[in-house]
Amino acid sequence: MQPDFWNDKRPAGVPNDIEPGAYKSVIEVFERSCKKFADRPAFSNMGVTLTYAELERYSAAFAGYLQTQTDLLPGDRIAMQMPNVLHYPIAVFGALRAGLIVVNTNPLYTAREMRHQFKDSGARALVYLNMFGQKVQEVLPDTEIQYLIEAKMGDLMPTAKGWLINTVVDKVKKMVPTYDLPQAISFKSALRLGRGQSIKPLNVSLDDVAVLQYTGGTTGLAKGAMLTHGNLVANMQQARACLGQFGSNGKPLLREGQEVMIAPLPLYHIYAFTANCMCMMVTGNHNVLITNPRDIAGFIKELKNWRFSALLGLNTLFVALMDHPDFKTLDFSSLKLTNSGGTALVKATAERWEQITGCRITEGYGLTETSPVACTNPYGDKSRIGTVGLPVPGTTLKVINDDGVEQPMGERGELCIKGPQIMKGYWQKPEATAEVLDADGWFKSGDIAVIDPDGFVRIVDRKKDMIIVSGFNVYPNEIEDVVMAHPKVANCAVIGVPDERSGEAVKLFVVAREAGVSLEELKAYCKENFTAYKVPKHIVLRESLPMTPVGKILRRELRDIA
Repeated sequence: MQPDFWNDKRPAGVPNDIEPGAYKSVIEVFERSCKKFADRPAFSNMGVTLTYAELERYSAAFAGYLQTQTDLLPGDRIAMQMPNVLHYPIAVFGALRAGLIVVNTNPLYTAREMRHQFKDSGARALVYLNMFGQKVQEVLPDTEIQYLIEAKMGDLMPTAKGWLINTVVDKVKKMVPTYDLPQAISFKSALRLGRGQSIKPLNVSLDDVAVLQYTGGTTGLAKGAMLTHGNLVANMQQARACLGQFGSNGKPLLREGQEVMIAPLPLYHIYAFTANCMCMMVTGNHNVLITNPRDIAGFIKELKNWRFSALLGLNTLFVALMDHPDFKTLDFSSLKLTNSGGTALVKATAERWEQITGCRITEGYGLTETSPVACTNPYGDKSRIGTVGLPVPGTTLKVINDDGVEQPMGERGELCIKGPQIMKGYWQKPEATAEVLDADGWFKSGDIAVIDPDGFVRIVDRKKDMIIVSGFNVYPNEIEDVVMAHPKVANCAVIGVPDERSGEAVKLFVVAREAGVSLEELKAYCKENFTAYKVPKHIVLRESLPMTPVGKILRRELRDIA
């Protein structure tokens, strides 16, 4: 489609384009916002609130530590392995201000997954929560990591309370397995050492990589999507432009510096990273970080403390919240924005949510490679359930057939995306980059879509065999490669099956070797090698698997049987 095809289709208040050169880098956006909104709250977590001015000071101290106490150079990679705690935004913005490239890492990764990501990215430093120290110790010898910065839950709390929290986490709840990392420096010491150091100015351009965001590849091993300062700044502006939609009062939906955004989704995941760390920051709004959203009762208790106006979530989370009896007792009078992404929104969930909260869920669409937002629905009654809305400003779409020919409106084909938020490429993988990104800047999404005559986009199928569990991508190849390494497995195949709670679940079919293998053995093996969302929920032992004459497993046939 021509870019101007969408011009008359966007709601009032949303521009058709953004100004990509308005900021020079993520750092500039951050520093400008911290000045402009100095006294306003930026992030809250576990009873502690940081204002924008405090966030600026802490991140400057962290940048100062990195620049003066280590020999890390601009462009070096620093991995972050933390849940939603205040250390996360401090460390991320501090690292960017020191010129480093942030490598976001899922804290629940197994040793195997951590090893791959740390080695592939060539990370030289790691910020981690002490609960993961044991795993860090296990993988460290196989990586190039020289600098360890260790965070504890109570670091940013008043001294006595912080000591108490750290003691409870460690000694009472026994959440810190024993480990020995004498070379690690505490997060608090790093801030102390960096305080008052002036940050050396950097020569950062929009084309410089800011973040390596790992995404599962169809080949099984995760690839690092290189997201530049330009990509992140553009997507921040695009999301902000969509939030400028006029409400019934003729004013923009989001007011600068006055909204309270609840952030239960992990910040290391690109969806929350852009929405909570980036977009809310440029608008000076307040992010309430939820460290453990699986504790639904605790989550609802936290929600009681805030007059929240926005919530970022996905289908699984919405269902879990609504299934809890206390959810209905919350005050939803300020809630005007519920965003859903990462996985398909179920119509029944959306209808029930609107009934309880009075707020309609707005569904969007994106990929790690698109920083991530590519499309989003208009807000309120202009939103259309069952679609992912319209492309964000400055973005254009087309659908192509298997021969790469653009298809007419209303026809299905692979969705291709073009815009300033498209990644630079995959880290050190030119062949993989060339497969998805053409010379004209079109990115092939691997999703099958239909563009309706009114411009709304529907995702109808996936071209790849990828499975989405609660918003996380699971690649059958990765699971199969690891399971095939089990000495008692002769063959295996993985498919996704519908699941009421997580949208999809992983189903594993196994053909055993002569000696046989038990389901218990397979379950234990999977648990040891995969982070929780990748562990197969269903395992079936079979005599054989359906195959093509050349021996390729027919996953589609397994899907039909399932």
